[in-house]
Amino acid sequence: QVQVVESGGGLVQAGGSLRLSCTASGRTFSSLIMGWFRQAPGKGREFVTTVSGSDDTTYYADSVRGRFTISRDSAKNTVYLQMNSLKPEDTAVYYCAARMRRIPYWTDGASTKSDDYGYWGQGTQVTVSS
Repeated sequence: QVQVVESGGGLVQAGGSLRLSCTASGRTFSSLIMGWFRQAPGKGREFVTTVSGSDDTTYYADSVRGRFTISRDSAKNTVYLQMNSLKPEDTAVYYCAARMRRIPYWTDGASTKSDDYGYWGQGTQVTVSS
């Protein structure tokens, strides 16, 4: 069973930065594809960023492209979400999610739908004040 744990949320002023961390355990990290989603109050869960399972190309929602960066430290079984130039509209609970990399890996792609991910963290609150 894969376990996913996020950390690093908090309160920040508009224009500031935060880095979220997500550690996965239970499976070989290289067999997992990680993604970040968020859910603002009164809204549905939306895709933020992920990487392709075939070539590690990164994908971002239009609303965060150029400001957020996903990265991965395989030695620590951890994926990060660096968030810069934060805006009040970035306020949400941020969720880290994991799915198994498809085999063979070259048939995999990028999953932007939450239904594609079978493992979820508990979420971490990010609040951006204006």
